[in-house]
Amino acid sequence: MYIKDYPRPQFVRDSWLLLNGEWNFRFDDENVGEREKWFDAFETDQKIKVPFTYETQASGIGEELFHPYVWYQRNLEIPKEQSSKKAILHFQAVDYTAKVWVNGKYVGQHQGGYAAFSFDITGFIDNASEINLVVKAEDSQNCDQPRGKQRWVKDNFECFYVQTTGIWQSVWMEFVSQTYIGSVKMTPDLDRYAVQFEYETVGELPADGLELETRVSFNGELIKQFRLKVDRPSFQVETELIHETNGPWKMRPWTPQHPNLYDVEFILFLNGEALDEVHSYFGMRKISIENGQVLLNNTPIYQRLILDQGYWPESHLTPPSEEAIIQDIDLILAMGYNGVRKHMKIEDERFLYWADVKGLLVWSEMPATYTFNDSAVDNFTREWLDIVRQHYNHPSIITWVPFNESWGIAQIRTNIRQQKFTEGIYHLTKSIDPFRPVITNDGWEHTISDILTLHDYVESSEEFSKQYADKRKIVDNQIAFNNWKFSLAQGYEYAGQTIIISEFGGIAFRSEIGWGYGNQVADEAAFIERFRKIHEAIKNTDYICGYCYTQLTDVQQEVNGLLTEDRKPKIPLALIKEINLA
Repeated sequence: MYIKDYPRPQFVRDSWLLLNGEWNFRFDDENVGEREKWFDAFETDQKIKVPFTYETQASGIGEELFHPYVWYQRNLEIPKEQSSKKAILHFQAVDYTAKVWVNGKYVGQHQGGYAAFSFDITGFIDNASEINLVVKAEDSQNCDQPRGKQRWVKDNFECFYVQTTGIWQSVWMEFVSQTYIGSVKMTPDLDRYAVQFEYETVGELPADGLELETRVSFNGELIKQFRLKVDRPSFQVETELIHETNGPWKMRPWTPQHPNLYDVEFILFLNGEALDEVHSYFGMRKISIENGQVLLNNTPIYQRLILDQGYWPESHLTPPSEEAIIQDIDLILAMGYNGVRKHMKIEDERFLYWADVKGLLVWSEMPATYTFNDSAVDNFTREWLDIVRQHYNHPSIITWVPFNESWGIAQIRTNIRQQKFTEGIYHLTKSIDPFRPVITNDGWEHTISDILTLHDYVESSEEFSKQYADKRKIVDNQIAFNNWKFSLAQGYEYAGQTIIISEFGGIAFRSEIGWGYGNQVADEAAFIERFRKIHEAIKNTDYICGYCYTQLTDVQQEVNGLLTEDRKPKIPLALIKEINLA
């Protein structure tokens, strides 16, 4: 069930209210707002366009200096037809700590800049038709919070960009019954023609009469329908995808070429009356690793990925529109890539929806911290596990990447604590999702990892081929990447993992400003020659099972994209596709 601009298209209800748009706004550099009770009386003549942060031009402010405390306020009316229902206030992402007040009453707070969160604000409305909503966002330049590519000093440097402060994804409300469906975790079992549903309900359970019906369909044709008695808050069931009237149903797997999606409806009944209805979908697909190969639906798949940081010139990390999301995916596919590594960013769920629909493979990567201490471990772990749970149902996500290039774990090669941290995250991720590969420390210095990924920006195809001619030298730490990093941390041995070059290229045209990797090229011919030859060298190395080219677009001072910041191709898309598919 597609609804344009719906913030959470994997779990859709009809009754919702989008709160994006103009809000009142205040900086609070001295942090006096709570003491002066701005949540009661919010005085300002400054406006901001949510969900764009004050640092962006799209917000209407465009102030790039760091401000640690910012406030938002707006009034909103509760539709009369929803007045008897629970009101759930959702934030798709606020960086970094959000505090919320409704009608002057403190509702609660959430910490973490990339995970979605929500509050039940029913008890704070007092049957009022109009409510006063106030949000305070607190950010810092602290490196023990997951930052990703956000700078922590005054100016941009290297590959770190303008910070993101406050609300940067959609704010919205939905209206639900007193007892409702909280979540459904869906796990396809391709080999057994089955899918497992794990349900969670929220609210008081009546003694009897509560039932949950599940209807699975494909292209409008009902495949499976069943109803279960609900006598506890959480329960699970597995069902085969067998057509109930026409016998065995030909299963439709999800693949990049054929991104088949099954529609599913969940309806909660009380004594035969519908209380709650949710629309969702799932894809029948399997990711596995055998004999050094990544398999999609039991068939080896060569991954042609492109690194994407998800920045736009006017809106930074926030997609300017749903159309912009679709445009990016279409451009990626037009260049012959079958997947994307979302680098240092947890992307808008609408991106994941369209990746599901269009068949784009996704590596989901956690934004890094840049210090290692107990606080960083706690901040990282809590938010990462929330993200894995929230995005679990998207078939397009085929790999989890919690760590990148030893960022936040700088001594991992020899430091036991940092090594054990990555092992812990690996196993915690597997406890939620044992079915997808997990890469611990993408690029080098791996501990336990399902895939051995290497970052190598060597320019010369001849040098690349020479360096990778002997696989044993790579996996036995006899060759250092970038002259100082090895493939495995000390104490860990190669265990036959798939090997993928997950960063390379980064070619930039000669420019007075900005940078790329290696020497800049003078013209299109020089770019294509280097691009073609390095791809050929990777593809001709038989034990390498895929690659990820850096990168999709220019980002602020980094000018090594195949597209400019405003999505103009630097090289004909058809030529890039021809090289990718050769």
